Amino acid sequence: MTQTYQHDTVLLGEAVTALVGKPDGFYVDGTYGRGGHSRAILDRINEAGRLLVIDKDPEAIEHARKHLGKDSRVMIGHSSYASMANLVRQFGGERKVDGVLLDLGVSSPQIDNPERGFSFKGGPLDMRMNPETGMSAADWLARASEQEIADVIKRYGEERFARRMAKAIVQERVRQPIVSTEHLADIVSKANPAWEKGKNPATRAFQAIRIFINNELDELNGVLDQALEILAVGGKLVVISFHSLEDRIVKRFIRNHEKGEQLPRYLPVTADQIKQRLRHVGKAVKASQEEISKNVRARSAIMRVAVKVA
Repeated sequence: MTQTYQHDTVLLGEAVTALVGKPDGFYVDGTYGRGGHSRAILDRINEAGRLLVIDKDPEAIEHARKHLGKDSRVMIGHSSYASMANLVRQFGGERKVDGVLLDLGVSSPQIDNPERGFSFKGGPLDMRMNPETGMSAADWLARASEQEIADVIKRYGEERFARRMAKAIVQERVRQPIVSTEHLADIVSKANPAWEKGKNPATRAFQAIRIFINNELDELNGVLDQALEILAVGGKLVVISFHSLEDRIVKRFIRNHEKGEQLPRYLPVTADQIKQRLRHVGKAVKASQEEISKNVRARSAIMRVAVKVA
């Protein structure tokens, strides 16, 4: 029997309220997951409105086709959001987009299903968002040098014991292949001498390897540039991040396009010469204590909103 995994959408009302301004608008949910945000968007648009949903995970796309496939307003793209601009042209032609939503978290069904290899539970060490393409975490850890592993864990996990963990991984793989999440979690946990209260000691290493395997930060940089190009003036960019590396990228992107083109300091510049393209909307939004009490995974979520101005 197929196991069903529950997913609680983070910052659901806040994100959709910020995103949808025109009932007849064209919106993109770049990270469908299990469709929580998409269904809420559809509740706010009329028959003339359109929604393009994107996900690289085959299970997410299967869910979208099953639950939204008969809705004439919905278009479904099985791809990374790194292909967003091409998908918008494919489905919408030259039409500009009125809102782009990116929820950068790993969905609960991906985490809770041990077969996907994202959790510490015993399961194959995969970690790919799309298991049909690319290299699994197990394959990479079997081939990468100790220095490469340490660099990934340090850079993407901001783990101060990255070198100790990398050395332990390389030593263990000589003894036996590392092919399960439980095995990897045990190795890096033992190599971590300073466990944080309330956090699994393997958390940062798992995060780092997942980000690397799925090329997540490069894809985020790329999709932000694409979103700016496909948005109509007045269109909204809404991004929900779950760790500091993602949020820094989003914050910097909005800030840079809000400041406009950086001209030499010695040149006299008037206001109309500053090519501002985005303006941030409000302050960064975090989940309420009520939401966190119902869904602990919401505790690290942070949402930023910007509007395209030119």
